[in-house]
Amino acid sequence: MLRDVTHKVTDGLLGFATATGDGLHLKIGVSPVVSDKPIIVTGDMTAAKIKERLGLSPLADAVMDSVQWGAARIYCLPVSATEAGTLGEVKHTGEGKGTLTLDGSPTNAFGIIVEITGQGTLNTAAFKVSIDGGYSYSDETTVPLTGEYTLEGTGLKLTFAAASEPDDAATSFKVGDVFTASTTAPTMTNGDVIAAIEKLHNFAEEYEFIHIVGESSLALWQAVSEAQLEMQDTYKKPLAFVMEATPPEEEDDLQDYALQLEADRKKIKNYNLQVVAAWGVLVRLDGTTQEVNLAGLACGLYAKAPVQVCIGKTRTEAGFNIPKTKLTELRPQGIEEITEMLDVAGFLTFREYDGLDDFYVYHTKMMSPDGSDFRYMEDVRVLNKIIRETRKEALLILQDDIDLEDVQGELETRAKFMFTPLQRMIDSKEISSAEITVPEGQEETILEDETMRVKIRYLSRGYIREIEVDLGRSAPSSD
Repeated sequence: MLRDVTHKVTDGLLGFATATGDGLHLKIGVSPVVSDKPIIVTGDMTAAKIKERLGLSPLADAVMDSVQWGAARIYCLPVSATEAGTLGEVKHTGEGKGTLTLDGSPTNAFGIIVEITGQGTLNTAAFKVSIDGGYSYSDETTVPLTGEYTLEGTGLKLTFAAASEPDDAATSFKVGDVFTASTTAPTMTNGDVIAAIEKLHNFAEEYEFIHIVGESSLALWQAVSEAQLEMQDTYKKPLAFVMEATPPEEEDDLQDYALQLEADRKKIKNYNLQVVAAWGVLVRLDGTTQEVNLAGLACGLYAKAPVQVCIGKTRTEAGFNIPKTKLTELRPQGIEEITEMLDVAGFLTFREYDGLDDFYVYHTKMMSPDGSDFRYMEDVRVLNKIIRETRKEALLILQDDIDLEDVQGELETRAKFMFTPLQRMIDSKEISSAEITVPEGQEETILEDETMRVKIRYLSRGYIREIEVDLGRSAPSSD
């Protein structure tokens, strides 16, 4: 080759940050879709597209809530439910003598409404059907000759039967006849959840937290707490978990309910676990209005919030206010009476403020032990980001050889590499300050255990959780 001018490009000199996983989370929930690997949903997908990818399922519902409130990308791990959903009784109003039965195994909680729109019998009568309690209906359809009609994607089948009396048979179904029924969603067992978490041990994408979709109680909180520690210690994945408390029954005394939750919470001491004890009537991404646990909404707010920002921030421009046109009320009735009890116990709750128009997250409490430095999700998100980012830098100096004549100096030189992500977090106002030090005396241990020891200390951001005003009248000026 003839000699000439040759350029070699050196990349990475500007020190731009790599992907950090900020704002990304993973959901585990019941779905009829079969996949051993997480399915990606992006924030620009419509409700119809999300349902197409995840089925008509609790997982799809929770994903829609998070997308609606700020999530740009979600990893979704579908679980085949061990415990099937249930079918409610079919109720009929109207003058027709025909009958309708509902069979199958529902993929979600549905409100089934069948309205007869054309008089007749099998193969002549016409109907339309809603699976979302009347929010939307199918096109008008002729009752099949066989009487059987499958509700696509729901796991359900309608069976029409003509009137038993010959005189009524030709007009078995009359205009104005309405058949209604409801179903409950299938649910995961504790074993289902833990098996799903185990599938994530070697999932290489970066994300901040996992949302377990569906009601949960103490036994699952304990199991997930152990799984979280394994993910962190064995698989080097510092992750928080967001879970949903079991709601009170209609007949429950709310004070007793709160006291029981408080007693259960005392048995959990893990600052990477959050349980949402808040429910409301939510207008969802697909336009339906349902009473839901608000964990999906909270996850959407986390997704759009920088790691150090509290999603309970009340400045409207911060974008964490929940308008009452979207969250029409908190449930159950009277939940405000126990909000403080639940908050003090360590659950995430929602509230109103006199003087503000919207709903807000109250405190992002974690199931941390007494005296913990990490009582709120924003504390934990910052901590876990520091762990993730400093680990990346530390991995680059594994197997380095050092001069044993200057162990302290060699270790301090390498420790400086680990400060780079901390400086980025300082510059981004995610933390106030930080320092890395190398404890002295490692000359005597480095040969024996070949372990470099460093100490990281950081100063977090501060938060205004309460305001106290000293108000009084002043005397008139003597001038």
